[in-house]
Amino acid sequence: MSVSVQDYAQECAAQGLRGDYSVCRADFTVEQKYDYSAAEQDVWRTLCDRQTKLTQRLAHKSYLDGMSALGLVDRIPDFDEVSEKLRKLSGWEIVAVPGLIPAQPFFDHLANRRFPVTNWLRTRDELDYIVEPDMFHDFFGHVPVLSQPVFGDFMQMYGEKATDLIALGGDEMITRLYWYTAEYGLMQEPGQPLKAFGAGLMSSFTELQFAVESSDAHRVPFDIETVMRTTYEIDKFQRAYFVLPSFETLKDAFQNGDLAGIIKRWKAEPPRDPATI
Repeated sequence: MSVSVQDYAQECAAQGLRGDYSVCRADFTVEQKYDYSAAEQDVWRTLCDRQTKLTQRLAHKSYLDGMSALGLVDRIPDFDEVSEKLRKLSGWEIVAVPGLIPAQPFFDHLANRRFPVTNWLRTRDELDYIVEPDMFHDFFGHVPVLSQPVFGDFMQMYGEKATDLIALGGDEMITRLYWYTAEYGLMQEPGQPLKAFGAGLMSSFTELQFAVESSDAHRVPFDIETVMRTTYEIDKFQRAYFVLPSFETLKDAFQNGDLAGIIKRWKAEPPRDPATI
């Protein structure tokens, strides 16, 4: 069932979400309104300077190449300027949103190679943790890897297929796939050191180090059926991280795997505990 902008705006206001949903268009996009204060620009540079020191060491080359090509660290990015660069690299573009948006418009944006990015930034008091995804998480975390065509193809297919898979009863299962790849994915190409690419890791000062470097992190070879069956943590470090050998592996598993069959077999069963896989 589709959600009206007005109803969703009221719901978000009732929940205390800080984005201005009252100005959403029908597709839940808004204007970026590049009127950020000097204090907000300073917070952006502080976040980027601190996190870049880690990503240079711990991020996968695909992320670092995207960051270099897009140039996101000197100031709060102008969405239109970044979109112009991103279209040339992978056919993707950025659209501004006030924060979390309903699943259906989110999937529609992905299916059309549009990535929704929150148009507001956390405060200095929230450098280490924020409950809602903000511009830093969305931009610094997600956007650089979207410059990679193969990963971009996976994200587009995810948007195209998600609604049908949810209709089969796979809501939680398809969400887990996004969570363990786009948000918390690790990569270890043959003969190369372990690296990270997921946005939740890229934008986290503490969990990025834990996931890649700690001997306590539980790392598991990627298997799409296992991923879809495994529950995850929302407000603490993950108890499992899935490791891909390549983006081609992810794209192939999603494009050619029997996702409908996986959902049919396991949708009525309890999810797996990540500590036990």
